[in-house]
Amino acid sequence: MEHYIVMFKKYLAHERNYSAHTITNYEVDLRDFYEFLEYEDMKKVSEMTYQLARKYLSFLHKRKLSKSTLARKISSLRSFYKYLQSNEYVKDNPFLLLSLPKKEKKIPKFFYEVEMNELYNSINLDDFLGERNLAIIELLYGSGLRVSELCSLELENIHYDDKIIYVKGKGNKERLVPMNNFCQEALVDYINNSRKKLLMKSKSNTNAVFLNHRGRKLSVRGVRDILNRIIGNSSKITSISPHMLRHTFATHLLNSGADIRSVQELLGHEQLSTTQIYTHVSKEQLRKIYMQAHPHAKEEEHEE
Repeated sequence: MEHYIVMFKKYLAHERNYSAHTITNYEVDLRDFYEFLEYEDMKKVSEMTYQLARKYLSFLHKRKLSKSTLARKISSLRSFYKYLQSNEYVKDNPFLLLSLPKKEKKIPKFFYEVEMNELYNSINLDDFLGERNLAIIELLYGSGLRVSELCSLELENIHYDDKIIYVKGKGNKERLVPMNNFCQEALVDYINNSRKKLLMKSKSNTNAVFLNHRGRKLSVRGVRDILNRIIGNSSKITSISPHMLRHTFATHLLNSGADIRSVQELLGHEQLSTTQIYTHVSKEQLRKIYMQAHPHAKEEEHEE
């Protein structure tokens, strides 16, 4: 089992191009499963059957995990056994027919426009790192990049004349993402000024667009730390994550009339259902505006 986990992790990293965070989640799920195999005194992964898969699901239920966590763990094992099957280590995928618990649909958190303005105003542009931080926010919000995509971005991926960014996303899937004037201006300022200063600290020849304060390639964790430091200067924003800016990108586009298929393409979502969660945000915003603006709605709210 240990050997298979190591091989599967290499497959996720090199062939599927998954982020370190995603691979860690897979490993956690597989090690939970490993414990179950030992508990059942199973020596080989090939001994797993559909009946035992159902027993494992019951085993997880007893731990009172959330539906989303249960779904993720079973999904991880489906992928694991699919990998084993494709390499002929096992004959069947016992988790394939197992029904996944329905995930609880959570409305993604996003920033309103006034909050985005507050976020921009919280960046200290007197510090040369402020140029980098502004460029980071412009890319996450202005182009809807995943934080892993932002960190893996290289200089040759930016096409200034066409205002296009070449992005390699999940599973090595490539897409072209437009950048607006604010985004382009922030990138040009950062690359021509702050990035050169940061590069001198490490004396490296990296092509990574975003660098940390030591002049090395910026990590996903580093981006989170930067955003948390920025909101330390804000009185209105109490929490932030890189993905909240991506949520905001999608929500603002839909609220302004963009069609969902275009937003799906921009986000790099494989399934339209993944993008559709943002329509719930838009509907809730429309309901809020309606309740505040329509005379009869105001009366109804007052009666409540």
